[in-house]
Amino acid sequence: MTKQATTLIVFFNLKDGVSESDYLHWAQNIDLPTVNALNSVASFDVYKGLSVLGQDTPSPYQYFEVINLKSEAAFLDDIQSEVMTKVIEQFQAFTKDASFISTQNIAAR
Repeated sequence: MTKQATTLIVFFNLKDGVSESDYLHWAQNIDLPTVNALNSVASFDVYKGLSVLGQDTPSPYQYFEVINLKSEAAFLDDIQSEVMTKVIEQFQAFTKDASFISTQNIAAR
């Protein structure tokens, strides 16, 4: 059986006092292009949580990242670089309650 690629899903909220426009500017100009340029990443997208489907209830998380990895081991190596260390520090300055969930597509088995 071949090992399937991993998808990393990150759920998070912005810290109190963080400007959403500042976060979005950073995400679009720094985070997305930097992470998408990593050799270990097949694709990286950021989504804004709106509401719970079919309900008038806000999403429990403001944002979601979906990072499709070519190799989890290579990604763990890539994020040790000086550039990614800075991006991670910036991400942590914007966010709270971040959960990084490693997943695998069951349909791809």
